[in-house]
Amino acid sequence: MAKPADVSVDSPALDTERPPEQQGLPAGVTNAAVWADERLGLASLLKKNLRKVFPDHWSFLLGEIALYSFIILLLTGVFLTIWFKPSMAEIEYQGTYQLMRGLPMSEAFASTLALSFDVRGGLLVRQIHHWAAMLFVASMTVHMLRIFFTGAFRKPRELNWLIGVGLFSLSLIEGFAGYSLPDDLLSGTGLRFVDGLIRSIPLIGTWAEFFIFNGEFPGDLVIARLYMVHILLVPAVLLGLIAAHLALVVYHKHTQYPGAGRKDGNVVGYPLFPVYMAKAGGFFFVVFGVAILMGATMQINPVWNFGPYNPAQVTAGSQPDWYMGWVEGAIRIMPNWEWHLGSTTWSWNVVLPGVGLMTTLFVLLGAYPFIERWITGDTAEHHVLERPRNNPTRTAIGVAGITCYGMFWLSGGNDILATQFKLSLNAVTEFMRVAVFVAPVIAFIVTKRICISLQRADAERVLHGSETGIIERSPDGGYSEPHRPISIDEKFTLTQHVQGKALEATPDTDGHGVAEKGAGVSSLRALASRWFYAGVIAKPTKDEIAEADHHADGHDADGHEVTAVESESAGQISH
Repeated sequence: MAKPADVSVDSPALDTERPPEQQGLPAGVTNAAVWADERLGLASLLKKNLRKVFPDHWSFLLGEIALYSFIILLLTGVFLTIWFKPSMAEIEYQGTYQLMRGLPMSEAFASTLALSFDVRGGLLVRQIHHWAAMLFVASMTVHMLRIFFTGAFRKPRELNWLIGVGLFSLSLIEGFAGYSLPDDLLSGTGLRFVDGLIRSIPLIGTWAEFFIFNGEFPGDLVIARLYMVHILLVPAVLLGLIAAHLALVVYHKHTQYPGAGRKDGNVVGYPLFPVYMAKAGGFFFVVFGVAILMGATMQINPVWNFGPYNPAQVTAGSQPDWYMGWVEGAIRIMPNWEWHLGSTTWSWNVVLPGVGLMTTLFVLLGAYPFIERWITGDTAEHHVLERPRNNPTRTAIGVAGITCYGMFWLSGGNDILATQFKLSLNAVTEFMRVAVFVAPVIAFIVTKRICISLQRADAERVLHGSETGIIERSPDGGYSEPHRPISIDEKFTLTQHVQGKALEATPDTDGHGVAEKGAGVSSLRALASRWFYAGVIAKPTKDEIAEADHHADGHDADGHEVTAVESESAGQISH
């Protein structure tokens, strides 16, 4: 009989081993982190926010470009501050640039030449700084347009929109102040232009000019004052507004484009850490690299070609930076309109297109979210963006505004247009006087019709599927095109938006004739609401979609597909 095998009590297979301990952070780092957490609560704060989800879309990078351009401006600005001398004291130039030796100029212009020719890397940093300023304003402009066309300014983001408008207006002031600092002939011409704007303000214009320039233009302190505004006051306000803007973005959560699984109560995307922190860090260096490449290969603001500022001279064909060209264009095409009341002159041909137009722009930008809410009566919170086609009137208003801006901007170069295309300067000016009013109206009508057509195409696509591009001939000689059903996700995307309805005029009293505060809709508001929603195509209802799906399934069972002829008779789109 076989004996049972012996049982070993010390087999290596029975030995238990503790896994090797992973080496942690140094004790000093751990102790410092614990110390900070006990006093600041950083662990819970970071744990909550580092996993915060952000949606992913290329257009969201526009705001990041503006932020990174501002960081580049701060970095390059520190370098330039070390070498620039904000003084209008006149000296005789004895620097490296031979063509200007012996010329009288301000210390500001002389230090700019020294930065360009004598300081190692100075010209590169100057040009990076200038191009970054261009990118900052341009990306902020396109970012605001994206927000406008997608309705991202709606509740609860009205305050953040106002902050954005403030950032945009301050960026123009900051750009102009920096543009004027070199005290060259081109920037001095622009400063003279602004002096005319200030002087044209009724009643207080002359006093304001003397206050800013410390006497008659050009004075002897304006460069120093602009320097203080450029490196201290405006950047400090910009930093505060940018911080508030980003804090509100985190607090309200980021908006997202419509799509499957996306609604106002959630955010579909990736966590801040590690995904977005890695992407944001990489994108910052991409933007920085592009700015360096532009500064190294694309010359901008060669002040040595213009020379020092002389009030008796004007640069031929001078143009301001692009973001200020529309104001100059408005003044160039404004007819000569002045009043002479007693000993005062009221220059409406300067103050209205200059000061008045800029004020009107920023007031309308700030007020638009509240105007649209008053017209539509929409008080709900929105976290899912609108496709521009689904709000035709707003999209048309935006395109009309861009067109009007473009006409003013072209007017700012009416002399360049006339000389380059061999046209009469007077003819260009007269044409622009009409175009700034007619072109926006045409743009509004065309844009709204395009949006409505796209809405109709979306409804047709939801109900009858996508075109296959295949033309079939039936036995009786007819031609038709089979349609392919679209996915459920695409149907959801095309029908997800909330479609508003025009308000109806109602009395502001209850059934007993007693007035109620905030009740009722005025006839003016109802009229504006009907205009806002006029022509909008009603999106397919749930029953219409179900019927279309059943119709397509029935045709599939019969062995043929839905044709273009059948699509037209399957249902009508309501207007």
